[in-house]
Amino acid sequence: MIRLRPRASPPKPGWPDYLAGRAETARDPRLARYFSAGLPDPDTPIGEVPMVAMDMETTGLDERQHAIVSIGVVPFTLGRIALARRHHWVLRPPRPLSGTSVTFHHITHADIAKAPDLDEILDELLEALAGRLVVVHFRHIERPFLDAAVKARVGEGVMFPVIDTMSLEARIHRQSMLARFRRWIGRPPASIRLYDSRARYGLPPYSGHHALSDALATAELLQAQVAHHYSPETPLRALWS
Repeated sequence: MIRLRPRASPPKPGWPDYLAGRAETARDPRLARYFSAGLPDPDTPIGEVPMVAMDMETTGLDERQHAIVSIGVVPFTLGRIALARRHHWVLRPPRPLSGTSVTFHHITHADIAKAPDLDEILDELLEALAGRLVVVHFRHIERPFLDAAVKARVGEGVMFPVIDTMSLEARIHRQSMLARFRRWIGRPPASIRLYDSRARYGLPPYSGHHALSDALATAELLQAQVAHHYSPETPLRALWS
């Protein structure tokens, strides 16, 4: 079992000040309520942190050209997953679906024909996220896509710290001395995709590319990562990005 020592460095520079500042300056009342809820102090043990796993299905990988078509969120802590409070929304994107995206996430033109725009569910989404640390698998999708989509609708974005379970896997299986040695002797790098990461901890396989099941899979993965490589006493600052 690999146990990683908590990082001694502070959290991403500016997060606490950014959140407090946005609570005072956000013009949209939904954003103001979200930022006013705040987040736990960076030194809070992860075992005491309320979290929410979030996953999105999108029409592509570039938030400047593509759009969100579904969002799943699952509130949880290290000890419990609150499935009764889960949410899943299929959304009507401002850009047409492509054949490639339909094949990937199986959300069709018929599915989005009467679906709401993100702006119609934004209050409900932000309420589900408020006061909780967002957990994702690959932070370069959920955070920039939501920021860009909100900015396009209300003229101001929404940014927040996250725990990225893919990044945590990369620390162990891509960046550790053992991982570097394996690459040096010609071994292929370990996959840090969600499905393969879960398999390393003996977690059951779920059907992928559905926002709600992937959010649940991400919540379970973080619980396993902390149990195997960290501890409930690990400070939040050692895990968030």
